[in-house]
Amino acid sequence: MKHFPFLIMLMVALAITTTSCFKDDDVSSDDAEWRDINVAWYEGQAALTEGGSKYYTAFTAPWDPAAEVLIHWFNDTTLTRNNLKPLYTSQVDVKYHLSLYDGTAVDSSYLSTTPADSIFRCRLNTGVIQGWAIAITKMHIGDSCRVIIPYNVGYGSTKAGDIKAYSTLQFHIKLKGIPAYEK
Repeated sequence: MKHFPFLIMLMVALAITTTSCFKDDDVSSDDAEWRDINVAWYEGQAALTEGGSKYYTAFTAPWDPAAEVLIHWFNDTTLTRNNLKPLYTSQVDVKYHLSLYDGTAVDSSYLSTTPADSIFRCRLNTGVIQGWAIAITKMHIGDSCRVIIPYNVGYGSTKAGDIKAYSTLQFHIKLKGIPAYEK
């Protein structure tokens, strides 16, 4: 009986600690609202159908089953399926246009002239968001896709330039090449 008050205090402390782990104490109400809108929009895109089939194909990263992106090809993939496909360690040349879920333009390689007109060159395993690497490793040279990247494999809870924290990203990507491809 003399340990009963101690057990009660321990259970109360455990309850407070456990519930505080599930709160978004660090998220402002504006950020929480933006996040919820972006998550709902992503889920709506994932459920989108066209002609009775899913509009997007969902892909997860082999290294993280919770890391998912949605991809819709605009080209006939039977024409590009024998073309080279980048590895996670590849350097790639792409053309892209980036916007937020609501269509707000954020960035574009079409404003670039280096290393070539409208080309953005990057290594997939360094310096790019996880969702970008997942998507591009599913493409072949010549593929043109719309890629939807949820915030958890985008910029997460961090603001990046004009991109708000918790933003779902829409990319239109064309894989142009894989410089110095090694098999």
